[in-house]
Amino acid sequence: MIVDYIDAHKTDYGVEPICRVLAQAGVQIAPSTYYAAKTRPPSARAIRDAELVEQIHQIHGENYAVYGARKVYAELKRQGIRVARCTVERLMCAEGLRGITRSKNPRTTIASVDTERPADLVNRGFITSAPDQLWVADITYVRTFAGWTYAAFVIDVFSRRIVGWQLSTSLRTDLALDALEMGIWTREHAGQNLSQLIHHSDRGVQYRAVRYTNALPMPARSPRSAAAAIAC
Repeated sequence: MIVDYIDAHKTDYGVEPICRVLAQAGVQIAPSTYYAAKTRPPSARAIRDAELVEQIHQIHGENYAVYGARKVYAELKRQGIRVARCTVERLMCAEGLRGITRSKNPRTTIASVDTERPADLVNRGFITSAPDQLWVADITYVRTFAGWTYAAFVIDVFSRRIVGWQLSTSLRTDLALDALEMGIWTREHAGQNLSQLIHHSDRGVQYRAVRYTNALPMPARSPRSAAAAIAC
């Protein structure tokens, strides 16, 4: 590593001055030692490291630079390349290669404490006799290379059809609201009657926002239903 450092700066400062500064900093290396290292043939370990570095770069690049040492090591092992995991970690660190660390799963339900809580009218009885009697709204998420993406759905329990949906990179109220408005528009333009509709969701702030409540069909505003337990 010291030899590499001298190589990188010797054109600007010269070998002897660099060695003097390094000695003052407590790193003892004489110019003769540097020149001896440059003329000495590379060791078997250095040759092996160079080969591994090339293979590690290839695996890391082919997997969109998301693999860390553990997965790179597993892929090398799968390809029949014998190497210790600590060696992979050392070489990746020296090359500045690192994987993408998985973050904790996002929390999609944050309970609202400032608004009136609708009763649970469903009580896990997700059975209906006709379409548009019970809609269930929920938000889920999926990990992408760009980060978390959230998906809001409104599902008709009878047909199991997704009547409304929306995607977003944030848990804004508009995410759930857009999915609801799509469902209402789709069903009303299909000539469906929403007068007996019950809307069921968790007690997250998105579903209890005033804008969301006002967007519900008038008959569904009163028979709103919210799960008794928060589903995170």
